[in-house]
Amino acid sequence: MPRPGQQQEPASQPRLRRAYYDCRYGQLHLHNAIPPGGGFDELTSVICLHGQGEAGQVFLPALPVLGARRSVYAFDLPGTGGTDPAPGVPAGDAAVHVACDFLDNMRIRSVDVLARGTSAAAALRLLEERGAAIRRVVLVDASTVVPAGPKLAVLTSADATPQRLVELLAP
Repeated sequence: MPRPGQQQEPASQPRLRRAYYDCRYGQLHLHNAIPPGGGFDELTSVICLHGQGEAGQVFLPALPVLGARRSVYAFDLPGTGGTDPAPGVPAGDAAVHVACDFLDNMRIRSVDVLARGTSAAAALRLLEERGAAIRRVVLVDASTVVPAGPKLAVLTSADATPQRLVELLAP
């Protein structure tokens, strides 16, 4: 039931929320989309890693589309948005650490990764470290050399429309 002054979202739309989760650096802030059926779904979740100079809100236009059938989590990586910093830890390492902490704490067994710009390297490291749990990786405007692989797709920002992302990350 909505609070006074709030409108209830239509049942066919995912619920868009913000949340904090514990990680090794303190609190991890994220934006998430929850499918209309509620809570956790059985389809592969999606985690989103933003590039340098951005925050998780860069994924807000894609969340309603990607979250129509499954859970989507767009992190504010350490030291950005509402997430605590990771003093003395390189940004790429910190991104991998918070992603692993989140996956472990939420007990997510299968995940797709959507990464922008400088986070492409972190997404590739995550694929190396958690290969069996990573179903697909989509990199947008990757700022690193990307090896070819069956789990990888690389796009430019012009090609990364929400509908194209849904096609590439189809469960």
